[in-house]
Amino acid sequence: MSDLAHERQILTPGQLNALARDLLEGAFPLVWVEGEISNLSRPASGHLYFSLKDERAQVRCALFRNKALLLRFRPADGQRVLARGRLTLYEPRGDCQLVLDHMEEAGEGALRRAFEELKARLAAEGLFDAARKRPLPRFVRRLGILTSPHGAAVRDVLSVLGRRFPLIEAEILPVPVQGTSAAAEIAAMLRRAYASGRHDALLLTRGGGSLEDLWCFNDEALARLIVESPVPLVSAVGHEIDVTLADFAADLRAPTPSAAAELLAPDRGELLAALAAQRRRLDSAFARLHRGLAQRADRAWLRLRAVSPQQRVARSRQRLGDLDHRLRLVARHLIERSEGRLAAAAARLRLIARRLIERSQGRLATAAARLRAVHPRRRLQDSRERLRRLRERQQFLLARRLEQQALRLAGLARALEATSPLATLARGYVILRDRDSGALLRLAGEATPGRRVRAQFADGQRHLTVDDRQDD
Repeated sequence: MSDLAHERQILTPGQLNALARDLLEGAFPLVWVEGEISNLSRPASGHLYFSLKDERAQVRCALFRNKALLLRFRPADGQRVLARGRLTLYEPRGDCQLVLDHMEEAGEGALRRAFEELKARLAAEGLFDAARKRPLPRFVRRLGILTSPHGAAVRDVLSVLGRRFPLIEAEILPVPVQGTSAAAEIAAMLRRAYASGRHDALLLTRGGGSLEDLWCFNDEALARLIVESPVPLVSAVGHEIDVTLADFAADLRAPTPSAAAELLAPDRGELLAALAAQRRRLDSAFARLHRGLAQRADRAWLRLRAVSPQQRVARSRQRLGDLDHRLRLVARHLIERSEGRLAAAAARLRLIARRLIERSQGRLATAAARLRAVHPRRRLQDSRERLRRLRERQQFLLARRLEQQALRLAGLARALEATSPLATLARGYVILRDRDSGALLRLAGEATPGRRVRAQFADGQRHLTVDDRQDD
């Protein structure tokens, strides 16, 4: 009996399950599975147990607490997900299950895989190399901003530019920043901006959103077009955690639209502080020059008094006084000239700011006029006038149609009257029918002697009997 058991290699359930588990874990590498969550369980341990199913089958899954804490969404029954894990066998019950180490929503996961593949391919071509990227100009005079004209991003950018350096002329280049056609329209606007040659730098920006919302900025053609920009281009798409191919292709990536505006616009306060520091250094240099010249003059006067007669000393004193006076005049002239330059620069800044305000007011007035032109009240008046004209045309066409139908009806009546049997009777003809059957008598041979007939005249009927006389 022992030899028979040895030849059959009898296994216990535990041994069989252990062998099956080793076979499964060795045969299957790390796998990705996409399916719908069902039978979700959340025990107090923090682990997640559920099934992933499709139309044909289901597989048990386990996501332990340390991995479940890393999820960026809350799983629920009926939700479609993309999961990664290793296939194994739970020995106590003999259940085949998938132990997961990562799970994400299925739609976003597919997009993210496409994003990573395209990113790797473009990076291999060298499109994202830091060596080809250009630094921003120190002072941007005209900035082209590609964004939605109605979003929060453009308001943040304009607010920061106005606060930091209002001398920048910001030109809004309106484009859609979401949707299937957004990438093509952004590319078309970029080409127009490149061809115009009006801008010192370009900014591509929008607010935050999901991966689907930002997908137009992951377009391959758009990324290649950004690389071809003739001027430095800054990308500020979404929030700091959002990354798109446009960010990698741009010369500089900013975490937010406001941060991009701060990178493009110098701080007005820092510029004024630097100007004040230069003035202080200039004043200090003039003071040192004055002291040095005064000390040289004092030493020269001492030498003259020690080696020269009284007259030469007096002339030297007079010359020293003249030099001192001239030095003071020169110093005062230089100081006044510097003050004049500072005042002129401040006046130019105020003039440019006033022009910017007037230009903004003019644009606002133009926008208000356009808004009045498309006011719903005016459109309602146009619609009413169009409705009135349509009603008049409808009444005209109806009257014309009725007149045509009346003429046609009169013609039909005349034709009917011309072919009517009553008109034939009125001309003196008579219709004969058999009195019993009502059959029409067409031939003289049918009027046999004694046959009773019904004669139809124009003004009535008569019952007649055929006699036996026959006329030739």
